[in-house]
Amino acid sequence: MTARLCIPYPDKRLRATAAPVDGITDAIRAHWADMIDTMEAMPGVGLAAPQIGVMLRLAVVDASEGRGQAVRMANPEILHASAQMRSHDEGSPNLPGVWAQVERPRAVTVRFLNDQGAAEERDFVSLWATSVQHQIDHLNGRMYFDHLRPVKRQMLLKRAAKLRGR
Repeated sequence: MTARLCIPYPDKRLRATAAPVDGITDAIRAHWADMIDTMEAMPGVGLAAPQIGVMLRLAVVDASEGRGQAVRMANPEILHASAQMRSHDEGSPNLPGVWAQVERPRAVTVRFLNDQGAAEERDFVSLWATSVQHQIDHLNGRMYFDHLRPVKRQMLLKRAAKLRGR
């Protein structure tokens, strides 16, 4: 497969809700393969299909130390989030060069269609949980900076615009 280019913010597709996937086909598996190649090339710990301009509810996450353990998800939805929070520096290849501390639940239970087309429920903790939540945000047309207070968000976007202008 192939690493794909990430569309640049403020492309309107990054603010749109992705369409549900009806079933797992060879085309869906090919998208996942491209997404994993793209995630590895960044390098990153997750990628949602809208980030590469594919407007389907597809995500991949691999926060393993050795890599090669990517979880492929179609139509992921959070069923439960822990009350305990975790802060992590988040960024996006769609808005390169800027990061921000985002606080999210430390653990989540997610239901999704796996690569075999079966419904699966899985618990994710720590960086895995952060990445899954970040990807689900992308599928819903949200970006990590939407979790920031308005002043911090404006500063981040202004800094990103300066970097793009160079």
